[in-house]
Amino acid sequence: MAQAYRPTGTDSGASSSETTPATPRNWLLRLGAPPVAATALTATVALYMALVAFGNITDFGTNQQFVQHVLSMDTTFKDPDLMWRAVESPALQNAAYVAIIAWETLTASVLLTATWFWITGLRRDTYDRARAASTVGLVMMLLLFGMGFLAIGGEWFAMWQSSDWNGLDAAARNVALAAFTLLLVHLPGLRRAGIERT
Repeated sequence: MAQAYRPTGTDSGASSSETTPATPRNWLLRLGAPPVAATALTATVALYMALVAFGNITDFGTNQQFVQHVLSMDTTFKDPDLMWRAVESPALQNAAYVAIIAWETLTASVLLTATWFWITGLRRDTYDRARAASTVGLVMMLLLFGMGFLAIGGEWFAMWQSSDWNGLDAAARNVALAAFTLLLVHLPGLRRAGIERT
């Protein structure tokens, strides 16, 4: 006997899934999407930089000694061919330290703003502002720890020679964190997701 045709739901299910509103299950699945990972990692870096700046402001003396010893090169091998680079003026040392704190504070502010852009972007599926702000903040972080600590501090002021005042390992970790976050922020999937939903 011939039976009445009943749709299997293959075609109708595909079309209805495009029009149905997001369910709690779909929202949970979106938590694994690259934009959420970019938001979380940017927020982590922003919090880290904010705490670094806060610590240097509220505990000014601890890292002030670090900067003074690095710039004066008094714990290096004291090679005469290098010691002419030393900065022994307390005023210049303090000015450099204050400039570092100001740069850290500005970097943290930019990254906190980027985090807010990511959070609002998740609701609208647009990430251009978040990506741009994150890029600025992360490049600032790379300049601070890469150019400032690794290149200038480590090589120009021979910080690598010091066993007491050596911040190269910490600087390298910060460079790696900023570089990894920057790569994640610029994943092609993030850009395509924003374009497809506009």
